[in-house]
Amino acid sequence: MLDLEPSFRPIHLRGGYLPLEDLGLIGDGATAALVGLDGSIPWMCLPRFDSEPLFCGLLDHAHGGHFTVAPEDPVEARQRYEPDTGVLTTELRSATGVVRVTDALVLRSGADLTDDAPVDRAELVRSAVVLSGSVRLRVDVRPRGGGHARALFSGLEVRASRRPDLRLHLRSNRPLTALSSTHDLEQGDRLDLVLSWGRFHRHHRFDAEAMLRQTAEAWRRWMTHFSYRGPDEPLVRRAAITLKMCDDWANGSLVAAPTSSLPAPVGGIRNWDYRYAWIRDAAYAVFAMRRIGFGGEADAFLGWVLDAFEQSGRPRIMYDLGGNPVPGEVEDFELEGYRRSAPVRWGNGAADQRQHDVYGEILDCADQWLRSGGELQPTLWADLAALADAAGSSWRQPDQGIWEVRSESQVFTYSAGMCQVALDRAAAIGERLGLPGRIAAWRAQADKVRQLILDQSWDEEAQTLSVYLNGGGSLDASLLALPLRRVIPADHPRMVATTTAVAERLSAGGGLLYRYLHDQSPDGLAGDEGAFLLCSFWLVDNLIGQGRIEEAEELYASLCARASPLGLLSEQIDPSTGEFMGNFPQAFSHIGIIASGVNLARAKAGAA
Repeated sequence: MLDLEPSFRPIHLRGGYLPLEDLGLIGDGATAALVGLDGSIPWMCLPRFDSEPLFCGLLDHAHGGHFTVAPEDPVEARQRYEPDTGVLTTELRSATGVVRVTDALVLRSGADLTDDAPVDRAELVRSAVVLSGSVRLRVDVRPRGGGHARALFSGLEVRASRRPDLRLHLRSNRPLTALSSTHDLEQGDRLDLVLSWGRFHRHHRFDAEAMLRQTAEAWRRWMTHFSYRGPDEPLVRRAAITLKMCDDWANGSLVAAPTSSLPAPVGGIRNWDYRYAWIRDAAYAVFAMRRIGFGGEADAFLGWVLDAFEQSGRPRIMYDLGGNPVPGEVEDFELEGYRRSAPVRWGNGAADQRQHDVYGEILDCADQWLRSGGELQPTLWADLAALADAAGSSWRQPDQGIWEVRSESQVFTYSAGMCQVALDRAAAIGERLGLPGRIAAWRAQADKVRQLILDQSWDEEAQTLSVYLNGGGSLDASLLALPLRRVIPADHPRMVATTTAVAERLSAGGGLLYRYLHDQSPDGLAGDEGAFLLCSFWLVDNLIGQGRIEEAEELYASLCARASPLGLLSEQIDPSTGEFMGNFPQAFSHIGIIASGVNLARAKAGAA
């Protein structure tokens, strides 16, 4: 649970690894890093989210590398964010004293985060101050694969063995002679460290405090646009900042998560690289960010989706941050994986899968783009019209579905539903703007597909819509998303029954839901998985749409309570322990916090 005034708690390592709940995120719109409760940075990719990590101890504590600033033998610690910022503080207590380490990927002075432009400085600041007693502070900079340093510009030039492309510079307010050092500090003493990977500024004044202050000010200026008033407002505020830290500010794209290969579950093989931009995630993010005052981010996501679609010439389910194809999936046999959960993967093999929901995602984004004042060029409309035509034939064809299964393709109900969305939005755009095209045919086909979903997917005996369009009664939590995309009203009798079936048969306990049951819906991968958080937020939204406000409010509160003390959520939860699983922090989960909170607030206001 988000704790704005946390108490100290013991530092627990499991086989050398911190629990995901004990990691905080910092970011600058170009990349991100995870900061541990133990003072380590075990994950940071440079210079972009999807670059090879410089520090990768998250995936191999012995060989992956880290950047640690901590007292010798810390016994307990606590973390919190500076209010309304991406600046993180970690206070660590040893037997002799307490030190506070403040971390940020710093932003340019006067940065305007509402601009669709880069404002990063390509610098990490780690600033330590002794709050009480005395501390022997350990500094350890270990790039993956090792590195060496030489004196340069009142600091150290760092060469990482695996990254000869990176020119790194480490500066400090105290003398540094090597990548590992210790510093004996008394109460009030400071140790400031700045790691740079852009241009070196030989004559710039070294002022880590000013860099942190300017960064915090930039975040707070951005947060003045926040306009949410509803349940769990502090967590929704934090979710907005977390999503912003998963946003590539130069391109307008959004990474699904800033990490790769965090397992779901530990010991399993469901380890994927999420450092890319899914069309689906961007579409959901648009809904969320616009509703809490961040229309600029929403427009940037929409523009990126349409640009990526035009650039690629065909709809892809995911792109890299610049809108280019995602690299092919490869396994890294040098790393043991988080808590020894191999394999570690880079790239994503699902990038070229057939997933028909992408038609609906793109056309829904186009519809939102136009409703918010965007312009539509004739060439783009021609491409979108062709996409609607493709959706009109694809809804009845097998694909891999929203969950990117690696088993035999099927005709998924959700995929058919998103083809219906494509037809519906294309017809709406054409009708509203008087554009040329098969407007009447798209409208008629959209109505037909909606009715076919209600008729063919319905299983009378099981009293539910089914995961596959031909029925059969097998369940999938993606059915809960159909009302959210306006395919079927939430209060339609068959959707009400489906909501009940999903809540009962896919329950993992405590308001958590599995995406599907592996024995009923094989996905081509060994082992089971945890509960998928976004699905429970979808359940909240369905309960709201059915007028079951008290149930929705109770479920929403229970999900928000599962956030870490820093207000972060992973992709999945282990139902038996409550531990985080999967890539972290997961954009989808924070989108759920925002979207369901907004829906609840509006429903309660309407009922008042």
